[in-house]
Amino acid sequence: MSDGTRAQLEILAQLNERSLTEETRLALEHWVEKSKSAPAVLRRAEQVRAEIERDAETRRNAIEAVLGGKTAKPTARASKQASSGA
Repeated sequence: MSDGTRAQLEILAQLNERSLTEETRLALEHWVEKSKSAPAVLRRAEQVRAEIERDAETRRNAIEAVLGGKTAKPTARASKQASSGA
């Protein structure tokens, strides 16, 4: 953060009777909310989601190949342990 920005945040925190940490947190929360509705950010988020889905599909296919096309099914004991939280 530049010295000028930090100085402005310090003044705003003082004027708003908040700590610098609280003023910074509020500013970041505002920026995050604003960014979440920005068209460019939304477009990029969709691109990243599609990349993640492609990667996941590649990894699923790799696992299937390792397993010889057989999907591993949990044994009765493994299912029982999973459901009991053991």
